[in-house]
Amino acid sequence: MTIAVAALAVFIGAALQSATGFGFSLLAAPILFAVLGPQEAVSASVLLGLLLNGLTLATERRRPAVLGREARRLVAWSVPGLVLGALALRELPERSLSALVGLAVLAGLAVRLRGGAGRSGRAAVASHQRGWHAAAAGATSGALATANSVSGPPLAFYLLARGVTPAAMRDTLAAVFIAQSVLALPVLLVSATFTLPGELWALLAAALVGQLAGRRAFAWLQGERYERAVLVVLVLSALAALAASML
Repeated sequence: MTIAVAALAVFIGAALQSATGFGFSLLAAPILFAVLGPQEAVSASVLLGLLLNGLTLATERRRPAVLGREARRLVAWSVPGLVLGALALRELPERSLSALVGLAVLAGLAVRLRGGAGRSGRAAVASHQRGWHAAAAGATSGALATANSVSGPPLAFYLLARGVTPAAMRDTLAAVFIAQSVLALPVLLVSATFTLPGELWALLAAALVGQLAGRRAFAWLQGERYERAVLVVLVLSALAALAASML
């Protein structure tokens, strides 16, 4: 029964990520943590992320719209964060990690909403961005990737503020997530926190089906509908993380 619940969460999370570019770990990670335990959950999420994002970039019969410069900057800055996150996974209680995620996402939402929504809001926020914003987003995302696998929110906030198109955001996130997963594997191995669950095959199958199901939703989510969907996912992720920290 427990693996069935985990597989269902992976399916829904994969569909959400396929539709918006992120959100898999926001939904699936809390359930995987509860069913598998922190180390197995993070290890499985790394492999599931490789599958999901690889499918997004390689199997949709289109040319990926990856923003190469932004992706390289975010990946480079995520490297020190990956190391810090692995140490946090080994040393800190799960509740503390969940609470930090929730509070960080809510803080980012407050900044985002203060800057406004829609085309004019995006331009206003982008005009006030500084070079350290990419560094902060990348390092924070990297730390969350190995601490509890919820690495999407910092990247989503950063790219929303840049005013990128839905396709560019979705594909750039996929490229960054693939790079983070590849980099996270040796970090987890060296820190002795890489542990695969015995039911990994079921989770991989659920992720594959979910990714295919989410493609139709992405075709419908364009313009402001896409940004509203992303913000709703971020709100839900913050509430879920805070709720997990209280259980």
